[in-house]
Amino acid sequence: MFETLTAAPPDKILNLSVLFRNDPRPEKMDLGVGVYKDSSGATVIMKAVREAEKRLYDSQTTKTYLGMGGDEGFNKAMLKLVFGADADFSRLFSAQTAGGTGALRTLAELLSKARPGVTVWLSDPTWANHAPILKAAGLRTASYPYFDVATGKVKFDEMIEGLKAAAQGDVILLHGCCHNPTGANLTLDQWEKVARLLVERDLFPFVDLAYQGFGDGLDTDAAPVRLLAKTVSEMAIATSCSKNFSVYRDRVGAMMLLCKDADSVKIAGSQALMATRVMYSMPPDHAAAAVRIILEDEALTANWRMELEEMRLRMLNLRKGFADALRRHSNSDRFDFIAEHRGMFSRLGITEAQVDRLREEFGIYMVGDSRFNVAGLKEDRLEDLAKAVVSVL
Repeated sequence: MFETLTAAPPDKILNLSVLFRNDPRPEKMDLGVGVYKDSSGATVIMKAVREAEKRLYDSQTTKTYLGMGGDEGFNKAMLKLVFGADADFSRLFSAQTAGGTGALRTLAELLSKARPGVTVWLSDPTWANHAPILKAAGLRTASYPYFDVATGKVKFDEMIEGLKAAAQGDVILLHGCCHNPTGANLTLDQWEKVARLLVERDLFPFVDLAYQGFGDGLDTDAAPVRLLAKTVSEMAIATSCSKNFSVYRDRVGAMMLLCKDADSVKIAGSQALMATRVMYSMPPDHAAAAVRIILEDEALTANWRMELEEMRLRMLNLRKGFADALRRHSNSDRFDFIAEHRGMFSRLGITEAQVDRLREEFGIYMVGDSRFNVAGLKEDRLEDLAKAVVSVL
């Protein structure tokens, strides 16, 4: 049966974790895998999540199935978190998924069924898993210009021109906030121009909102999605709770649809649920229930928001501290963009050979394209890291 197969290449990011674990150097630094770490380097369970899990343990009386859409309370709470309490919920659909990746994959199946063979346009660069997920659902992919490595900024004019090459009905995948892997985001004014272009050229927006709350705050990070919802007639959104609730291994996300009317919600929603049925039938429940408990309880929500804000502010401080250290040691403003970017990731803009040197000579691990995890930085190691980076330039 399997004699025709060859071994799959190792995942570049996950393989970094293996190399890091096997590195005996005590001064080694892991800036690869995208998980939030506190100042001690630990990825802890948030206090609000821990309290919600205790309440769930005390109150849960059965482990029977909830259905293909998962926890309905969770779905409603997530819609409010993303679209705001004043949204037109008659046009919205949400279903719990197996992480943000599950949301992307399920929505890809839905788009493929709705418009077989449609092209999905991805930013250059984008998250490494976007194209494989879309292609697995039978969708074609193309790319539009996005990031200028030399300046660390968005190439917005080129982005707009690139999107004009998309055919009517094509899908445009957009990062809702905290662009992965660059950390370079559109301004709200730029989002308005993108929204107008989508309407003018009849393009379908597909928003990956994996990091809400990690950029400029929960509501500010959701502002682009809310702006689109007031402008376009239809769109799809994939959300994740992995980062902002720190429930990575429990795989909690949500797929969302904005439709033209309530009847369209019923039709599209039913097809989205059928896509989950043939892939994994139903999503895992535990952490989604914990998230629901948090979002339905005013005091727990306040505690969670406070914890999340502490995480966000720490990453901003790390960004500024690292940019300042690089400015001192390089005697240039080459890396100032790091302080301006948002979210968990940025790209240093150095070569793969230089990244290899950082790993081999200093035990500093980051992805080959120089994407590094801001939350993996340590306040007391910024000077060491800056010196190492400058030494390999």
